[in-house]
This record gives sequence, structure tokens and C-alpha cells, in this order.
Amino acid sequence: MNYSIFAPSDSRKYLRLAVAAFFFVQGLSFAAWASRIPDIKNMLHLTEGGLGTVLLALPIGLMASLPISGWMVTHYGSKKMVLIGAILYAVTLSFIGFVTRTEHLVIALFAFGLWGNLTNIAVNTQAVAVEQVYGKSIMASFHGLWSLAGFVSAMIGSFFISVSIPPHIHFSIIALAAFIIIFTAYKHTMPDSEKNEGEAQPMFVKPDRDLLMLGLIGFCAMVCEGAMFDWSGVYFQEAVHVPASLTTLGYVAFMGTMTGGRFAGDWLANRIGRKKMLQISGSLMGLGLAIAVLFPFLVPATFGFLLVGFGVSSVVPLVYSAAGKSTTMSAGMALAAVSSISFIGFLIGPPLIGIVAQFADLRWSFGIVGILASLTAFLSAKAKLIQ
Repeated sequence: MNYSIFAPSDSRKYLRLAVAAFFFVQGLSFAAWASRIPDIKNMLHLTEGGLGTVLLALPIGLMASLPISGWMVTHYGSKKMVLIGAILYAVTLSFIGFVTRTEHLVIALFAFGLWGNLTNIAVNTQAVAVEQVYGKSIMASFHGLWSLAGFVSAMIGSFFISVSIPPHIHFSIIALAAFIIIFTAYKHTMPDSEKNEGEAQPMFVKPDRDLLMLGLIGFCAMVCEGAMFDWSGVYFQEAVHVPASLTTLGYVAFMGTMTGGRFAGDWLANRIGRKKMLQISGSLMGLGLAIAVLFPFLVPATFGFLLVGFGVSSVVPLVYSAAGKSTTMSAGMALAAVSSISFIGFLIGPPLIGIVAQFADLRWSFGIVGILASLTAFLSAKAKLIQ
């Protein structure tokens, strides 16, 4: 089946909806885990430093899979790999809910990172192809669906916490919903190009300078993003000192503006330019974290997290969209190269928070993350692929 910008609108609509569904499944699954981190921390009696070390397993899994994920997507096709990755991602989420020992959680999070990244590379490769079919920027809206799913999942998590539903039941329900979406949407995903599928591909390709710069911008944003995903609940619990029923408020605030920002991201970037959009994004991330650190009270901290969510929202979609249009390597390999650098930020962010908090406190940790996130604005001015 051949798709182009002249394809019937119904065909393009189904392609877009199918790819969006896989973004939704990823966001739903990841946010389910993130919303229960404080509960799992307490169940396993982990300190801040201990939690930081355990959380390292997930981004290590991501990093371990990066070279092979790009190769698999390019060699076997993104259509097959997005199905396999999404199924394994949902299955692993359900396993996390049943862990009773710290070492078991480490293993489960490592696997969660492996399958999450395979799905991530495959679904973003699909998204780049659909964006080319439409002939205009729609990448941010896909990532918006990821964020919307995260917001919905965080609200579900808050409800389950309030009625004392344990993580294993929570995660099993989310996994079941994910399977229904996956098998409904898969048949409508983008067919792989015959000239690429099965073609011999090198497993390791050195990215050029332009891709390296995109990766560095993604790195700065993902330090912030990873910290917010894994530590926002703990920050509100231990720095803002909110009641147990409000521990997810910071995460919900972050995910809410992250979602709205991504749905508005394509429209804004097309009007003010992608470079300026990234500069504004970096400034908002830094400002929001500064407010939350300097004023660790319910209202200002929540407002700060709202700003961080909007700042983070468009960085990764714009970076991935630019990487997918690389002329020096395939979309799958280019995305894997940029993701490899970006996800080092995801690797560093959560354990950095825990390690600094162990010797100082969470406010110092979030301050350091804010400085790194602000660098997005500076680096974006130097990126040639961002116009």
C-alpha cells in the first residue's frame, strides 16, 4: 500500500489515529508506574538515595536497547516492532505491580526501559512517516497524545490511591486497556517501505554534528523530564509537605500543561519559528523550577510545575521531527542516535536527584535540574537543523 500527501483523507486519518493510539498506550503505561512511585518506595522501605539507585535501572534499560532498537526498526520495520514493543511494555508494567523485593523491581524496571525504548523508536519512526504523508508538522500532536494519556493515567492513579487499590491491581487494569488499544489500532499503522525492510543495515552509525546538537538539546530537556516524572510526587510529599492525597498534584500539574503545550506546539512553532519556540521552552523550564525551589509551598510549587510542563512540552517533538528528516541516515537510525544522547539525560536526572538529596535536600536537587534545563535555550540558538 502506497501513501503520499495525495492519499485519500480517510486513509491518512486512519494512519494518524493508529500511530496516535500507540503514543497513548505508552503514556498510559508509563504514567501508571510514575504515579505509584511514592507507594512502591514506602512498600519497599527505600530511602531517597535507595530510590534514586533503583530508578537508575529504567534508563539503563533504555540506553542498553538504543543501538539495537534503531537497527531492529530499520531492519525489520517499524510496523512489526511497534507491535512487539508495545505488548512487552504493557506486560512488564503488570509485573512491576507484583514485586516484593528491591532486586526484583530493578530487573522489572530494566525490562520496562528496554521495551519502552523499542516502542519509542518504532512509534516515532511511524510518526515521521505519517508527518510526511500529511506534508506539514504534526509531530507535537502525537507527543500530545502521549502526554494526554499520562495525564489521564495520573488521575486514575490518584483515584486508585484514594480508594486504597494496590499497585498490582492498578497496573493489571492499565495493561488490559493497553492490549485492547494495541490490537485495535495495529492493522491501521503505516506499512513499511519495501526498500528498507529487511535491508542490511549497520548496527552502529556515528551521528553527524547536527544530530549531535539535537541530541544535546534533547539531553537537557530530558534531565528535567525524567526528574519530573520520577520525583514530582516525592518532592510534593517531602519538600512541599502536602497531605498524602495531594502527592500527585505536582505530577498532574506538570502533565496537564505538558499535554496542552504539545497540542498547541505545532501551531506555535509554525508561527514563531522552531528555534524561538525552543528558546522560550528552555526559559520556562528554568523559571518554573526556580519558583518551585525558592517557594516550596502548595500554590507556588504547583504554578512552577505548570510552567515546567509547558516548557518541556515541545522540545522532544521538535528535536525528533528534525532528526527524522536527516539526509545522512535512515529515520530509525537517526532517531536512535538522537535518542541515545537525549536519554542520557533521562539516565542522569532521577539518580542525580536522589544522590544530591541524600547529601543536601530535594530543593538543591531540583535547582541543579533547573540550571541544566535552562541550557536548552542557549543550545537551540546554535542548532542548524532547527529553523
